[in-house]
Amino acid sequence: MPLVRVSAASTLTAGCNGAQTGTLFINAEVEPSVIANPVSPANIIGAWQQDRWSNGGAQGLMLAATFDGGQNWTRASVPFSRCTGGNTGNGGDLDRATDPWVSMSPDGIAYALSLSFSGATLMPGSASAMIVSRSADGGLTWSTPITLIRDGAQFFNDKGSITADSNDAHFVYAVWDRLDAANNGPSWFARTIDGGASWQPARGIYDPGAGNQTIGNQIVALPGGAILNVFTEIDVGGGRVTSTIRAIRSTDHGDTWAAPVTVADLLAVGTLNPDTGVPVRDGSDVPALAVDASGVVYVAWQDARFSSGQRDAIALSRSTDGGATWSTPVRVNSIPATAAFTPTVHVRSDGVIGVTYYDFRNNTSDSATLPTDYWIATSTDALTFREAHLSGPFDLDLAPDAGGAFLGDYQALTSSGGDFLPFFVQTNAGGVGNRTDVFIGFGRMLAAAHAESAQTGENAGEIAAPVQMTSDWQRRLQQRIERRLEQRVPDSTTRH
Repeated sequence: MPLVRVSAASTLTAGCNGAQTGTLFINAEVEPSVIANPVSPANIIGAWQQDRWSNGGAQGLMLAATFDGGQNWTRASVPFSRCTGGNTGNGGDLDRATDPWVSMSPDGIAYALSLSFSGATLMPGSASAMIVSRSADGGLTWSTPITLIRDGAQFFNDKGSITADSNDAHFVYAVWDRLDAANNGPSWFARTIDGGASWQPARGIYDPGAGNQTIGNQIVALPGGAILNVFTEIDVGGGRVTSTIRAIRSTDHGDTWAAPVTVADLLAVGTLNPDTGVPVRDGSDVPALAVDASGVVYVAWQDARFSSGQRDAIALSRSTDGGATWSTPVRVNSIPATAAFTPTVHVRSDGVIGVTYYDFRNNTSDSATLPTDYWIATSTDALTFREAHLSGPFDLDLAPDAGGAFLGDYQALTSSGGDFLPFFVQTNAGGVGNRTDVFIGFGRMLAAAHAESAQTGENAGEIAAPVQMTSDWQRRLQQRIERRLEQRVPDSTTRH
C-alpha cells in the first residue's frame, strides 16, 4: 500500500531538557495518535513522541496537520516540555513528554493531551502532569496549555487519553491513572463543559482497591449522552497478579459512574522475538476502543486464549447495550501460528470495522533481524474479516530499545469519508540515525492491497473457547504483567 511519511528530521536539540540519564534516540518517533475533522474531512491531525529516551518519554511531542487528506503535512509543537518551549508560565517546565493523544469535537475544535514529567517515577524531586492544548484552526496553531493535574514525587500520573464528546461540543473528557508508592493506581478524570475554555478539577472516578492499578483508560461517547471508560485493571493478591479489561459507565457526562463491568480477562503473554526469546515492548496492557454511529462499542486487545497460552493473537469483543454485556472474544488476525500484537480499532461512518496490528509471519531464520509487517482486517459483522497488507516487512530490531524494541504502547487509526487512515510507526532501513518514522496509509487503496495479499478471501474469526489455564500459561502471563509493573514503577527509573 502506498504510504506518506508524516514525521521529519527532528528539530529538537540534545540537552534542551538539561542533564538526563538514559539513551536518547534522536529522530526516533513512536506512539502516534490521529483524528480526522468531522467538519472538514480533508483535515487530519496527528501527534507522536519525538526523540524517544530509553528510560522513559521523549524530548517532546510533535503534532502535524494536513488539509489535503494526508498528502502534505505542516508540523507544529506545543510547549508540553522544555524542549518544545515549556516554561513555568505555560506549565510545560518538565523534562519529557509522552503518551500523545488527540481528539476533535463535532464543531472541528481539536484537543491534544500530554503526559509531561521530570525525574524517575515517585523519586525525590520528580513531577508529572496531564496537560491539554486546543486548536481552532485544524491543528496549525495551538493554545497555551492548561494543566489538568500536576503532582510531585508522591504520585505519578500515567497513560492519559482525551475524548471530545461526539454528541456535544461543550464536553471533552480526559482520563488517566494516578500511581502512588503503595502501587495503587485508580482512574482519574477531568472534563471541560465549555468547549475547552476552562477545565473542572481532576478527581478519581474508579478505585480498583489497595495495591491494584488501572492502565489504558479510554472514553467513548455513546448516542444519547452516556460515556464509557474502558481500561485494564491489574490486581495483585494471593501470590499472583491478574489483568482484566473492565468498563465503567456514566449517564451524566462524568458526574457519577456506575460499578465496573468485566469485558474479558486479559490473558496476553506478551510478544517475544521468535529468534532470541527477548521480549518486545508491545501494547499488551492497553486495549483499543471504538464506537459506531449506532452505539455498538468495540474493544480489541492482545490475548493468548486462542493458542492455549502459546502466543498472543488479536481479540475483539463488542457490546450492543452500552457496555453492560460483551460478546465472546473473536480472533481477528488470520495467521494463528505467529504472534500478532498492538491492535487498534476504528469504525467507519458506513459501519465497517477496521483493526490494525503487527505480526511476524514473514520472519526469517536470520536472528540478526526481525522482519515485521503491519496489517488491517476489515469486517461488517465482527465475525468474519478480510485482511490487507499495509506495510513491511521492516526490521523491528532497529526500533529504539525502551524495555524492548518499541514502536509505541499504541498505534492509531481513523477514517475520513469512505477511507480508513492507518497512522503508525515502522522502522527505517537507513540505520540508527533515523530508526523510526510515522506514516499514514489510505483506505481507498485497500482493494489493491487485498488483490496483492495472499489473504484474498474473508476469514472466519475464531470464537474463543472456554479458557483452560495451564501452569505454563499462568507463569508467562504473570511474567508479562510483572514486566509492566516494573516498567511503571521500577526501583530507580521508568519506561513510559
